[in-house]
Amino acid sequence: MPAYFTPDVFRFLSRLKRNNNRDWFLAHKQEYEKFVQQPALQFIRDFAAPLYEISPYLVADARPSRGSLFRIYRDTRFSHDKRPYKTHVAMRFSHRGKDVHSPGFYLHLESSGCFAACGLWHPEAATLLRVRNAIVSRAEEWRGVRKLLNWDDAGKLSRPPRGFPCDHEFVEDLKLRDLGTSVDFTVEQACSARFMTTVAGACRKMAPLGRFLSSALGLEF
Repeated sequence: MPAYFTPDVFRFLSRLKRNNNRDWFLAHKQEYEKFVQQPALQFIRDFAAPLYEISPYLVADARPSRGSLFRIYRDTRFSHDKRPYKTHVAMRFSHRGKDVHSPGFYLHLESSGCFAACGLWHPEAATLLRVRNAIVSRAEEWRGVRKLLNWDDAGKLSRPPRGFPCDHEFVEDLKLRDLGTSVDFTVEQACSARFMTTVAGACRKMAPLGRFLSSALGLEF
């Protein structure tokens, strides 16, 4: 099979990074559609089958908008950074009806680095409390899953969260505010005809964490 993504997608994103303005993007919108949007939607469409084998409860939605493919447009309403466009390609494979913060899979393509991820990024307090309770009540299961954690813990609490023991075996995990795992890819891998297989393999590797976090939140996986 031919590759879904070619070096053209990364060349376009690099150029967009240097020319992040509306006039430039509109003048090159056909390139975006040809090299970025259309291949990404085809990847999502074809990823539905291997994703179903990993988790039949996650969705690969190939609609051009409000589906698995993130918009290229940035939400600048509450940001000091007013650049209008994202300079990466992002896809999410979440539980049906749930937003990007549900513990599904995420795929990120960018010139400076590509990766797949699974976990909870900046979850709400109530969500995080349910996960922490699951870590305590299902410690044996968590012991086998936690080895997958590899996200930066810069936002970690300095003290155990209120109501949790200071001497718990997994007290350092209870302090985390983001819980997740990721697998990095090279640009060459992303442009390979085997990239679908590579991503599916990464998702299988990360699935135990997704399964634990989903069950902690009452979601099937």
